[in-house]
Amino acid sequence: MNQAVEDMQTDLVKIRQSYAEVTASQRRFMKQKEQADAMADDWYKRAQLALERGNDELAREALTRRQQQIDAAASVQEQIDVQNASIDKLYEGMQVLESKILESKAKKEQMVARARTAQSTQKVNDMLGGVTGKTSMDAFNRMEEKVEALEAAAEVSAEMGSLGGNALPGSSESSIENQFKALEAGSAVDDELANMKKLLGGSSDSKKDSAAKSMDDELEQLKKDAGL
Repeated sequence: MNQAVEDMQTDLVKIRQSYAEVTASQRRFMKQKEQADAMADDWYKRAQLALERGNDELAREALTRRQQQIDAAASVQEQIDVQNASIDKLYEGMQVLESKILESKAKKEQMVARARTAQSTQKVNDMLGGVTGKTSMDAFNRMEEKVEALEAAAEVSAEMGSLGGNALPGSSESSIENQFKALEAGSAVDDELANMKKLLGGSSDSKKDSAAKSMDDELEQLKKDAGL
């Protein structure tokens, strides 16, 4: 685009040079015509003077010279008319070319800006499109997965510690804490049994034996239910 603008500017310089040359030539022609018209007027006055003095031959010669200047002025006028058409075309072409140069410069700046924007957009799209595989974003994703795995392992470790060592949730082996709870539950049952026996102290021996046996059976059943 810079080369195109430079070429147009070169053409504009040539047109301006041609315009200057044609304009200068036009001024010379106009000066020649003015001189021819002036000389034609002079010869006309001389012809009048010769007629006034009664010299017809001299008057005729003066009129002949006048006609030559008139013909020369007419010829120069034709050249001036031709030059005027050329000057008008050159001027119009110069104006059009100057306008095109200005338009091309503005368009060049716009296209440069559009090209830069397109390049920047392409780079951004390439960066966004490349966020897959072994990229920085994928590294963050892998690190997040590792952290989540560590957190899950920590939770499992905490649960295993609360279960007492190597015992796993759902295992048939009871933990020490569960055994103590069972013992505490058994002691509570024994205490309840002793209290009931005291309350039944006024009954007959057979009733005591029967009640004791019933209580023993109930105690055994509670122990079985408690897993003791």
